[in-house]
Amino acid sequence: MEKQEFLDQLKELAKIQGTPGQEMKVVKVLADWFNEFADEVEVDHMGNIYAYLHGANPGPTVMVSAHSDEIGLVVRDIDERGFIRVERTGGVIESLLIGRKVNVNGHFGVVGVKAGHLQTPEERKTIPSIYELYIDVGAGSKAEVREMGIEIGDPITYISEIEQFSNPDLICGKAIDNRSCCVLLLQLFKSLYEEKNFSGTLVGVIAVQEEVGLRGAKVATYKVNPDFAIVLDTIPCADTPDSLNSGYPVGIGRGPVFPALAGGSVRGNIMSPSFKKLLTKYANELDIPYQLAVMTGATTDLAAVHLEREGVLAGAVTFARRYSHSPVEVAHLRDFEQGFTLLHKLISDVGNWGEMKFI
Repeated sequence: MEKQEFLDQLKELAKIQGTPGQEMKVVKVLADWFNEFADEVEVDHMGNIYAYLHGANPGPTVMVSAHSDEIGLVVRDIDERGFIRVERTGGVIESLLIGRKVNVNGHFGVVGVKAGHLQTPEERKTIPSIYELYIDVGAGSKAEVREMGIEIGDPITYISEIEQFSNPDLICGKAIDNRSCCVLLLQLFKSLYEEKNFSGTLVGVIAVQEEVGLRGAKVATYKVNPDFAIVLDTIPCADTPDSLNSGYPVGIGRGPVFPALAGGSVRGNIMSPSFKKLLTKYANELDIPYQLAVMTGATTDLAAVHLEREGVLAGAVTFARRYSHSPVEVAHLRDFEQGFTLLHKLISDVGNWGEMKFI
């Protein structure tokens, strides 16, 4: 993986607004990028991207996917004074919204906050409901907001570009979940495109609407009907003072994370033992550190992917991020480098995976 190129592309992609169901601008950029390193690229009616790369020899169809959407809000109402009320799309945390700079369908705005001088002692201890919050876009009336081109249903996202710490391998910003894995998948295609020294067909999928119910992945998996699938995503970690004793020993900079179990009893996934064994086997052979995780409070597109058609043998390769679903998500570039090395070897060697069955 070309680390600087990965970072540059991530910065460009994370800056673009792309909430669930409104990923159009992100999809356009990614489709153009994949066109350079794929045999075919198509976009379906939902916005899912399919990039096809045919190997040198016959073999299975392997789908590797990442999702393009980020958490956000939509305009729910505009009052007569030009203030905007909102509804969430995805796991937006109310306590992180107050006083934030936001992008309202391309326009600068701020989430209003009652002046501290006017707050009662009780109000200072409470977090307003999302239905009490409002956004100020600098307009004086509903008509002025509409003249700006802002309508009900328009997307709203944090303004928070990707930045680096003094340790340049540590990055921070919005939409690391999951634009980072979109770029990782692109880097994988770039590395395999010239030689195509693998068997079968690699289908790279950039799925939409993950943050509101894994919707795009369900449609995409049905269409591709893969023999195997690998889902790429970021995953919450617990290496900060407020979560060290959570019983969830996952942290940034410690290698890719393989979720043995993710999600609750209804919408989740228990990774197939054979796929878990495959991932750990290759990681050990490559001397790549990895983390195993059991995380009931979060899931990935794998929960939808493995249930399509007659069931798909699939696994997830994820990357730890601090401060999940915030404008200051933090991740470690080395984790993505190691994940890239693992994925490249897995796909290059797909003809030698052996017979993968439940028993």
